[in-house]
Amino acid sequence: MHGSKIAAAITLGVLCLLGSSAHAATLSITSSPAGATVEMNGLITGKTPYSAQYPGGYFHKTHTVFGSRLEHPIVVRISMDGYVSQEITLTEGPFAWHSFNGRSEGNYWLIKTDHFEVILEPLTKIFTGRPEIASAASKTMAADAPLPAEQVVEATNPAIVRVEGINGWGTGFFITSTGLIATNKHVIADESILTAITSRNQRLPAHVVYADPDKDIALVKVEGSAFPHLTLTSIAAVQKGESVIAIGNPDGGLRDTVTRGVVSAIGRERELGSGTWIQTDAAINPGNSGGPLLDDRGNVVGINTLKGVRNRAGQEIQGLNFALSAQDLINVLKRFYPEADMSAKTAQEDGFGSVNVSSDPAGADIYLDGQFVGNTPSQLHLSAGAHKIRIQSENTKSWERNLNVLKDSEVTVRAKLESQN
Repeated sequence: MHGSKIAAAITLGVLCLLGSSAHAATLSITSSPAGATVEMNGLITGKTPYSAQYPGGYFHKTHTVFGSRLEHPIVVRISMDGYVSQEITLTEGPFAWHSFNGRSEGNYWLIKTDHFEVILEPLTKIFTGRPEIASAASKTMAADAPLPAEQVVEATNPAIVRVEGINGWGTGFFITSTGLIATNKHVIADESILTAITSRNQRLPAHVVYADPDKDIALVKVEGSAFPHLTLTSIAAVQKGESVIAIGNPDGGLRDTVTRGVVSAIGRERELGSGTWIQTDAAINPGNSGGPLLDDRGNVVGINTLKGVRNRAGQEIQGLNFALSAQDLINVLKRFYPEADMSAKTAQEDGFGSVNVSSDPAGADIYLDGQFVGNTPSQLHLSAGAHKIRIQSENTKSWERNLNVLKDSEVTVRAKLESQN
């Protein structure tokens, strides 16, 4: 009888613990302005003001292995047309769970607080100034000669920053005079506090204003004006064999490290990720990610991105370094500067037209006059006159046409790609 009483007492104690950890708590998310979309771990769950019921063990550590535990982090994206989207990590962790006997029971996360308030900033307030874009024609017709490497470094280094978070750092570079910085998305991932450190060691509080859902591109903003910034170059201006320079902040090395090489190849590669990639033999080390790959005039042709490539035997291949093309960044910026002249560097040139190129299926390679210039769909700014365009994709027949581009014209080209089988 005595043993039955002990068993009953133990059972009652466990039930009490379960009841306390299972007690529901309310998570609420509000925004200013209200009505923003709430996307939780990639799933749209409602609009602000938003509330949901969660077990109490998600907010405070449960006292028993039988209680409810949150076994993954929660990241929320708050978005609204006309405003800068914000991503918030609601949880902290992971923490190691150990039972009473010391046995490991895996990891758990805790929601930081039961209420999150988000202030959304208008796009017009964040995306001020204007990015500068150099076209292939402006590079060909430029009167200035290529610069020696040391002059390229001297001219561009003031616009390059170290992007530092709590968990690590990377590199970035100003693309407007009003404090907009481009970097890699993986540089700012899971960072709640960011600082941009300039070449003069000025420390500027920074925050993420855009992270691309598909490409390894992020935009970071600091307050201020008159920042030195770099000019971006369209993919049509990049040629295999041309000299390039990478500048960044490698892990274990000195700040603003410079490496030099050539463009080895240009194209798409699924294993590298979405976008058009520039392969180079210029060394790109950990910490260089997010920095600029520069041509011999100091213009940005790509965003350096550390990528480990392995052969069929699983061994990492040395000497293969990659940058995401500046064209991918230009395409992102067009969303935020729809009325700006994204071809400011060619405004004074005469005799150009636009060609809108698409294909079925999309994502095909575009070759203009024998040079790879990007993937469909794209808008090309071409000099007036005759051009040859070739569009091709894997397992399809090549599609070729001769174009006669007229001054100030806008032409649409759509290629219907046929299977090789």
